[in-house]
Amino acid sequence: MTDYAQQLEQLAKGEMVSLTIAKEDFLAFREVLIKHPQFKQFRGEALQGATIVYTFLQEARA
Repeated sequence: MTDYAQQLEQLAKGEMVSLTIAKEDFLAFREVLIKHPQFKQFRGEALQGATIVYTFLQEARA
């Protein structure tokens, strides 16, 4: 099983540039994402085929 919490921490710390989530993994990933204290600083961009690429913003989105 993938440790999404650890991957989100790596993304937030700048250890990763982006995190790619496949369509079939999205619901499990989302459960971890919305519980993260910096939730509003993660930006997801949907690509064709329902793949989502997440990046981390230094300032929280509105």
